[in-house]
Amino acid sequence: MSGGQAWRGNWRVRLYERVRERGYDSLTAFANAQPTASLVALAEELGEDDVVGVQVLSGLHAEAEQRKQVTRFVRDVLVRELSECLPDGWPTVLDDANRFKVAKALGSWFADTPETHRERVDQASDALLATPPPPGWRPHGPDDELLLSLLPDEEV
Repeated sequence: MSGGQAWRGNWRVRLYERVRERGYDSLTAFANAQPTASLVALAEELGEDDVVGVQVLSGLHAEAEQRKQVTRFVRDVLVRELSECLPDGWPTVLDDANRFKVAKALGSWFADTPETHRERVDQASDALLATPPPPGWRPHGPDDELLLSLLPDEEV
């Protein structure tokens, strides 16, 4: 993206127009159709020159709040971060390189988490590190069994 085009005009209207042009009635439905795509990839699909990942994140969060599904949104963001940082799944060995990839995914997840859920995300991150998932584990959506055990659908 160049020239800050994403922030010109009413970006929220533009975002939802693009979603509807693609046949979806909500940003969440659009994102659910691509559960492992990064927020940046979703943004690029909606408008390479005038939509950015943080706008997609903001829109998804707003829809999750309206639907009282913020915990599911938080899990969704983790799936996207893990898919981007660990495309081959959870590493077999947590050597320095893999520890960095895991830390990047979990750190980005925490940064993108609403304040209301940060303590739970911190606890879930600690649990993933203390008892790692099986090597190669890759959640394919926010309703992954392991993710649901770490962050059940209790709204805060």
